[in-house]
Amino acid sequence: MFILPNNVTIIEVGPRDGLQNEKKYVDTEQKLAFIQALQGAGIAEMELTSFVSPKWVPQMADARDIISSTPQVGRQFVLTPNAKGVELALEADVQSVAVFVGVSNSFNKKNINRSTDESMEALEPVIAHLKTAGIFVRACISTAFYCPYEGKIDPKDTLALCQRFAAFGVDELSVADTIGMANPQESYNLFSMLKKELPDMRLTAHFHDTRKMAIANIFAALQAGVDRFDTSAGGLGGCPFAPGATGNVATEDVVHMLDTLGITTGVDVKKVCQAVQMIAPYISRPIDTAMYRLFENGQL
Repeated sequence: MFILPNNVTIIEVGPRDGLQNEKKYVDTEQKLAFIQALQGAGIAEMELTSFVSPKWVPQMADARDIISSTPQVGRQFVLTPNAKGVELALEADVQSVAVFVGVSNSFNKKNINRSTDESMEALEPVIAHLKTAGIFVRACISTAFYCPYEGKIDPKDTLALCQRFAAFGVDELSVADTIGMANPQESYNLFSMLKKELPDMRLTAHFHDTRKMAIANIFAALQAGVDRFDTSAGGLGGCPFAPGATGNVATEDVVHMLDTLGITTGVDVKKVCQAVQMIAPYISRPIDTAMYRLFENGQL
């Protein structure tokens, strides 16, 4: 008989991961209203934006304005893909940053034009600098299950990368099913192994809903002892370097499932849907998550 956690932390990634690949530019004012509505729904940890070249990700061009104008509620992450991004984050007085590396060499080369080893060699001094400055560092592990170019990833390779990040002194690992191909057995097996081999590490699961398996994979990760999950309000998101990957699992759907299991999140599903309703007119595709449909039909 498995034992589920009593409490789960939801890390909202909609404002960054959800919007980064949106074709229509979303004005800063709309982003800020979305963020503040999500905070009002009880979200205590959130990925706000990214310090990345506007040439490559135009949607994140207003990163500094987003950071300076967002009320300080809980832990707020900013993605910093390289040393330049880290310096910009430090200049903006960011207290929590996220870095990322894929287990797959092919994915890394498509994404940042470096192999996995090259990426880690470049990140080691950056992470050391951040920890010296007292910054919370979250390491995002992309293609932890499958890669769009290499296929299935050996779980031992994912573990090895996680162990390497742990040795660098990161505070958290966010382990991602980047293209949404994992199944619940694979979710349970990988997270059980990570919990066993890295018992003191803060572990977060990040699932995409490409094949509508994300909720099942989250339940399997809960059984493995994971109590932190990245989710995106409205199921927004996708990865420009992962062909076929659709949005992240929807915050409102995950919170609803956890509510029915008696697991406390502190997040109000209806208020999340209200936040989604605010951003929906500025998104190029319709919002079609289970709980949002109920909300729109007056059934929530």
